[in-house]
Amino acid sequence: QVQLVESGGGLVQPGGSLRLSCAASGLIFTNYAMGWFRQAPGKEREFVATISYSRGNTYYADWLKGRFTISRDNAKNTVYLQMNRLKAEDTAVYYCAAADLYISDRADQYDYWGQGTQVTVSS
Repeated sequence: QVQLVESGGGLVQPGGSLRLSCAASGLIFTNYAMGWFRQAPGKEREFVATISYSRGNTYYADWLKGRFTISRDNAKNTVYLQMNRLKAEDTAVYYCAAADLYISDRADQYDYWGQGTQVTVSS
């Protein structure tokens, strides 16, 4: 049974940082691209970042402008999202997902999803 478990969300002030983690089990982690998506209240789920299953190639949403960094540790079956210079509009539930292909920014290409972790940016 595949499980993706996110952690690291919480309340942070504008301009602050958080690091999200997603621990994967039940799959061959090195065969999967990993991605982060988010969904704010009343909005559709949107792509944030993705990392390939090998060589660590990454791709980000245009609006990020370098604030977030995705990385993975294949020895720990874990993917991370380092979020810096957080803004109120970054408030959302953040989901990690796994796709059985090299890399993708399309939610419909992801096979497995975590339950999500809430990130709230507020003073």
